[in-house]
Amino acid sequence: MQEQKVGFIPYLCPMSGNIKNQEKILEKLRIEKLNPMQEEAQTAINSSSDVILLSPTGTGKTLAFLLPIIGNLDTESDEIQVLILVPSRELALQIEQVTREMGTGFKTNAVYGGRSGYQDKLDLKHNPSILIGTPGRIADLLKREIFSTDHIHTLILDEFDKSLEIGFEAEMKEIITAMPNVRQRILTSATQAAVIPDFVGLKDPACIDYSDEKISQLKIKTVIAPSKDKLSTLVKTLGHIGNQPGIIFCNFKETIQEVSNFLTRNNIHHGCFFGGMEQMDRERTLIKFRNGTYQLIVATDLAARGLDIPELKFIIHFQLPPREQEFTHRNGRTARMNADGTAYILKWEKERLPDFIRNAPTENIKDAQLPHPPIWETLYITGGRRDKVSKGDIAGLFLKQGGMDKDQLGIIEVKQDCSYVAVPASKVQELIEKLNNSKLKTKKVRVSMV
Repeated sequence: MQEQKVGFIPYLCPMSGNIKNQEKILEKLRIEKLNPMQEEAQTAINSSSDVILLSPTGTGKTLAFLLPIIGNLDTESDEIQVLILVPSRELALQIEQVTREMGTGFKTNAVYGGRSGYQDKLDLKHNPSILIGTPGRIADLLKREIFSTDHIHTLILDEFDKSLEIGFEAEMKEIITAMPNVRQRILTSATQAAVIPDFVGLKDPACIDYSDEKISQLKIKTVIAPSKDKLSTLVKTLGHIGNQPGIIFCNFKETIQEVSNFLTRNNIHHGCFFGGMEQMDRERTLIKFRNGTYQLIVATDLAARGLDIPELKFIIHFQLPPREQEFTHRNGRTARMNADGTAYILKWEKERLPDFIRNAPTENIKDAQLPHPPIWETLYITGGRRDKVSKGDIAGLFLKQGGMDKDQLGIIEVKQDCSYVAVPASKVQELIEKLNNSKLKTKKVRVSMV
């Protein structure tokens, strides 16, 4: 690829016919300026055919590669130009959402396991410029010849080491072999640990390595539990921390259920997140965590990276992972981008910590009140992007017909066929009575609590 001038990359937005640029995209995303990693990545992607981008979770890798690849899309083409492979449906949805929020006008679709094949065929009837998907689903669509790879010139393997780790190597090889015209490959990861297979076909890649950026604001502390089950100590620790967003990490879904039951008995509002859950339930957990309905989620390492969740003040290792790599990824959920954060290790008093944990002083837990009930609740609306519903339409419904003030309306998320709105918990029933079976755009919608 020819070297291009880096800076604000102008491109034609096909839907509006207006020239938009990077500055306007950042304004839409409410980002004042790019961080050093994003700027360096942009330079590399615009001047190198192959790029490896290594940077910790939460540092903005998605935007780092989206900005330059969107700047290089052909506005006249109605073919798929970019394929982004990701290890999980949550990451696929996150990238799709970021791309839509950029407001470029380029069609983007995400496909993944757990979604109906009919919906994939419907969405891909008109080619997106950018296709995002998990390797298993993309390989399946290729076998069924649902889309063509002839015009795909850019391949992005986001969190590529995670895809390899969970067993997608065969599918990734099959997909890459089926793309004869790729001119640029971009690989991202949070660490340097993974070996890149030969079938990826990298040629003299530029490497942007921020993986060793140390975040001095991260504190690691140990909490000693007198009981082996550690449940009572967990609740005391949550009271000690106070009302702040955080994740409690466990190794097994059975442990998550045990912890969840104990938190429920102690009236501590929370969500759960692990691989055995239905896709819709996992997605709703993240939505409620993002909008403040949940301050806590109890999760496996599936939540350690690749998810669109807010900055956290703490994480708790209820169970320690077997390897240092997972420990690092979990801790990366807090103290991100130079913010303060604490990782607490819950340790039974007779338990021995692994060698990879050093300098973790003991925290003395003081008696404190348990976290208060949620301020926000989440309402579900049976109308989404497919019905041409926007955030503005939903806000208008709740402000006018619902009689709410602007400062009472929380985060709105519009999905393909539904939407979610955070509202004050005290107003939930009143709003359901006022808004259920209301007309939104041309459709009558149902409004209910999630």
